[in-house]
Amino acid sequence: MERRIFHIDVNSAYLSWEAVYRLWHEGSGLDLREIPSAVGGDLALRRGIILAKSIPAKKYGIKTGEAIWEAKQKCKELVLVPPNYCLYEKSSKAFVEILSKYSPDVEQYSIDEAFVDMTGTEGLWGDAKGAAETMREEIKRELGFTVNIGISDNKILAKMASDFRKPDRVHTLFSDEIEQKMWPLPVSELFFVGRATAKKLLSMGIRTIGDLAKTDPHLLRQHLKKHGEVIWAFANGIDLSVVETEPPPNKGYGNSTTIAFDVSDRGTAKLVLLALSETVASRLREAGVKAEVVAVGIKDCDFHYESHQMILKTATNITMEIHKAACRLFDELWDGRAVRHLGIHTGRLQDADGFRQISMFDDMEYEKMEMMDETIDRIRRRFGMDAVKRSVFLTGGIDHMEGGIPRSFRGTA
Repeated sequence: MERRIFHIDVNSAYLSWEAVYRLWHEGSGLDLREIPSAVGGDLALRRGIILAKSIPAKKYGIKTGEAIWEAKQKCKELVLVPPNYCLYEKSSKAFVEILSKYSPDVEQYSIDEAFVDMTGTEGLWGDAKGAAETMREEIKRELGFTVNIGISDNKILAKMASDFRKPDRVHTLFSDEIEQKMWPLPVSELFFVGRATAKKLLSMGIRTIGDLAKTDPHLLRQHLKKHGEVIWAFANGIDLSVVETEPPPNKGYGNSTTIAFDVSDRGTAKLVLLALSETVASRLREAGVKAEVVAVGIKDCDFHYESHQMILKTATNITMEIHKAACRLFDELWDGRAVRHLGIHTGRLQDADGFRQISMFDDMEYEKMEMMDETIDRIRRRFGMDAVKRSVFLTGGIDHMEGGIPRSFRGTA
């Protein structure tokens, strides 16, 4: 039986969801998708980048990820709206629920993308292209936004197909179509080829996906190691991965934040690290795991980034133990320059039921700390995350659960 894999991608997701909400629920007469508009972060919080833009905004050269001030220079009439992640999560859930009507095998790849294995569903939905058109129309009719759907016999080609002409389209890219439809494209458009890899390939004289497909994979491995073999396979339409209905377990948990002001003293930086430790440790505990590796990343006011990690003697999910390790790493890493961004990441996860190796030099009462963290977690789950906070966060302007999506962007929709 021939495989039939769909990749469904919401067109300008954040902006589309904002537009539909304003039209359907707020009674707005203005469709953000039809004017130069964008969803962007808060300049005051120094998260001032474009997160999504309309097609009319794209005509001005506005790009996702660029600074808001740059976008405003390109289009003075640009309508900018703040993000509302609560709305986006609900929209994404409704989107996936519709996909699940067509097949039990749905893999949510990101908040606005999903793979669906439609193999063997012809008896229910007809041929693949007809089924995709039906799916596309239902999403537009029921949810108000448009999607692109790529159809192929594997995931990588389906994803490439969904990136063809937009919006509101269905495209095919089967294995026998790659030479005509995919090989003429610039190599930078191939999935998994980022800016640095594209630059390296161009220096090797590889300009199109077809050039990459015809290059000796051993040569690519010499220049790009294992990654070279992966992108060579993708250029040739080779992908054996399956649609995974259950997401794989996390290999690590982390959180980071762009601070609203430059931090030039060690005490304030460590207070931010404590807030990040709160969120990271609570996620570890919720997942029932402990981390053996802790890493800290620092971005200074000149956007220079450095990171450092350490292996703990015993895996942990205790907030103060993670904070202690983070502070040690910060002290070893910080060169005194003003800090703009801080992050904590953990890895080498183990089951939370594992035994702790006790040392006679330990000065922390681990059992009491674990009980305290668990009690705080229960209180916050029941009464909200602000029900309990450490007194050091009562002043100073630092959120006691720092990192991730800013509160002002979480919304209530």
